[in-house]
Amino acid sequence: MSRFLLRRLGGALFVLLALSVVVYAAFYVAPGNVAQIACGPRCSPAQVAQVSDQLRLGDPLYLQYAHFLRGIFAGRDYSTGTGILHCQAPCLGRSYQNDEQVTQMILTKLPATASLAIGAFVLWIVLGVGTGLLSVWRRGRATERLLTGLTLAGMATPVFVVGLLLIIVFCSALQLLPFPDYVPLTENPEQWAWNLLLPWVSLALVSAAPYARMTRASMLETLAEDHVRTFRAYGVSERKLVGRHALRGALGPVIALGALDIGSMFGGAVLTESLFNIPGVGRELVDAVKNVDLPVVVGLVLVTGFFVVLANAVADILQAMADRRVVLA
Repeated sequence: MSRFLLRRLGGALFVLLALSVVVYAAFYVAPGNVAQIACGPRCSPAQVAQVSDQLRLGDPLYLQYAHFLRGIFAGRDYSTGTGILHCQAPCLGRSYQNDEQVTQMILTKLPATASLAIGAFVLWIVLGVGTGLLSVWRRGRATERLLTGLTLAGMATPVFVVGLLLIIVFCSALQLLPFPDYVPLTENPEQWAWNLLLPWVSLALVSAAPYARMTRASMLETLAEDHVRTFRAYGVSERKLVGRHALRGALGPVIALGALDIGSMFGGAVLTESLFNIPGVGRELVDAVKNVDLPVVVGLVLVTGFFVVLANAVADILQAMADRRVVLA
């Protein structure tokens, strides 16, 4: 296990380094005057030149990237014209719009996104895997056809459509729930849960559909393998075959898909956060793109990549625990 963790750590660092190269090239080396964007449209040529010197845009590309990478791990200094501001490591830059540290901005928005992601993830895993198991259990019957139709409908329906329908029904027509208005967990746990209930359900209803389809396909494939047929020949009941033997072998693809989804969710569920007024990372990314705030966009992309890499490493360990045929290598 320790050797596996060291290899995965090395691989994760390599992936993040490659991602940082791609992100830096896409946003800072691509055509366009980065100094003008950073300074703003009303800056004079002298001010633009000063910003260009601060960003070291006159250096060779490899030195510019080295300065960018060093700033992440060691921090960097920024001139304000009247003084020097130090950005503590990990320094992802300072926002062009409000001059805040990007790292601090992300840390402020991350709890709201984490609340949305974790709650919705638990719901859609339970709903998706449960629906897939029920579909296998009732295969060949009307229940299976009904569940298959529902999962196809879920995959074809955008999350904002589901969210709008839930708001209209439960908040406006029936008035069973308040209109979502995010409340931090530390302030009022009960209101936090009530206001996140509709976003959780919206994401779960849409995201559970692929898990139901994948669970069903993996279960049917596992049930057709030789060792399962041997258990069945020895008289093991169908319930034990499905719940104890086939399920563990079928969870591998589900865990891999879950790692990608939960890692991406920590990068922000843009549509859901915008629809339900959740002040998370996704809304921050939308605002940064609209304002061409490059440091914020770059920082959010790197943070999303970090969570995806981390989630995949955890998924490999969980796959080995769920399926004994998987070897950590």
